[in-house]
Amino acid sequence: METPLADAAIVQKMIQIVAPIYAVMEPYLPIIASVSVLMVLASMLIIPFLIVKMPADYFVNKRRPRTWSIPRIVLYILRNFVAFILFIAGVLMLVLPGQGLLTLIVAVVVSDFPGKFRLERWLLKQRGVLRSINWIRKRYDKPKIHVPEELEDKS
Repeated sequence: METPLADAAIVQKMIQIVAPIYAVMEPYLPIIASVSVLMVLASMLIIPFLIVKMPADYFVNKRRPRTWSIPRIVLYILRNFVAFILFIAGVLMLVLPGQGLLTLIVAVVVSDFPGKFRLERWLLKQRGVLRSINWIRKRYDKPKIHVPEELEDKS
């Protein structure tokens, strides 16, 4: 069992580790807080918008056919750039205020990379994800996402 003296030593050691980091970050804290608030507000607008715009049969087929053209390549680059920004924001929101997991899911949905569809379907199987998506869609009078039986949320 640890004594109060041992606890004080642990706290003192933590202060020694954190103090230099805080000293470096202190001038940037208002900017970090502002960006965090902006990400929360943006995620509150963008995530429901993207979920509502998703077709109800998005997850029904096993594979997505691809056809490549110049406009499709430009769209591919733009989508992946936006997805990268959303991914970074989602990772940051895991430790800052915001909807980090939902933002990461939206980043995956917006992006376009090999194996993406399998990853989306795996994410959809995670507890509560389908229920959350359908709850948002219901609030905007959109039909539930149709999914194959193996992806149904059993909770």
